[in-house]
Amino acid sequence: MTTHEGAAAPDLDELSITIVVDNATDTLSSITLGIPQLPELAYLLSQIAPMGQHDGHDCVVGFDHLCVACHGFSALATARQADRTATVLFDVGPYGDVWLANAERLAVDLSNIDALFLSHWHWDHSGGITTVVEAIAAARHRAGRAPLVVDVHPDRPDQRGLLTPLDIIAMFPPEPTIDDIEAAGATVVAHADVHAVSDLFLASGDIPRQTSYETGLPGHHSWRNGEVTLDPGIHDERFLAASVRGRGTTVFTACSHAGVVNVGLEARHLHPDQPIDLLLGGYHLAGTTVEDRIEPTVHDLITLVEPRVVAPGHCTGWRAAAALANAFTPTSYAPSVVGTRYFLNAS
Repeated sequence: MTTHEGAAAPDLDELSITIVVDNATDTLSSITLGIPQLPELAYLLSQIAPMGQHDGHDCVVGFDHLCVACHGFSALATARQADRTATVLFDVGPYGDVWLANAERLAVDLSNIDALFLSHWHWDHSGGITTVVEAIAAARHRAGRAPLVVDVHPDRPDQRGLLTPLDIIAMFPPEPTIDDIEAAGATVVAHADVHAVSDLFLASGDIPRQTSYETGLPGHHSWRNGEVTLDPGIHDERFLAASVRGRGTTVFTACSHAGVVNVGLEARHLHPDQPIDLLLGGYHLAGTTVEDRIEPTVHDLITLVEPRVVAPGHCTGWRAAAALANAFTPTSYAPSVVGTRYFLNAS
């Protein structure tokens, strides 16, 4: 499938999403009726064999299966259109061991993962990639399936850092190299423009900056070939989208360094006949340099992007999460927390 600006992902019959890595864990909060979300514990209790019964109720030990939260993001998405399916892993988070342990708790079949889409070169999204790729590649090899495809942006920095209020640049560890990813067993493809991913998903290119207040990440620096540049725009970040028939476009956004409103507007541009359904991922509204954007962001999400459901997580921050909850609760707020699942079915 060849795509270009304005191309749209095909209409799906269903889309299921599992959050494998996120900053927060919350399996006890209630889910509003009509929100297409399942808490982690509800899934576990339905999958684990009972240890016995009491007063006519099954007794299931599930709390020792809960996922571990950490600063990062990873979502596993499976799309189905008629008899075609595709499973794409969106980012891996910072630690390969955490991802693998959470995937085991969630009973993820690694051999079913067709592609790994890296949203951008930041260690909290890419750090675990070689460990995860090695495990997925081995599982696919055992199952007799084609090698895993890893989709990256070609503009890879060597390392990145953020100038903090402490007057110290907080450095991310060095980014994994393309050679390391390939050596782990993957086929690496590089795309800077709009393109299809596993046929049933659509990846953005560079996200246009349309709002006046979403001006990137202040104090962010990138290292390339020994040179350091101030790089607030982080233009290698891309989002992933999928459209479910009768519901609209689901958007996977890792950190929204372009601004989550700009992300939503570009998703609407790429899918002009579809509303935004689920807007999932990090909104990056945490920190003194960006928290003044919370109010206009919430306003423009409501008036311009108009998502059916907001699912903020990772780097959104508690102040923005509270503002979003106040604006979108009860029928349109479904926060991304580790282990939670979303089930979107065609209407």
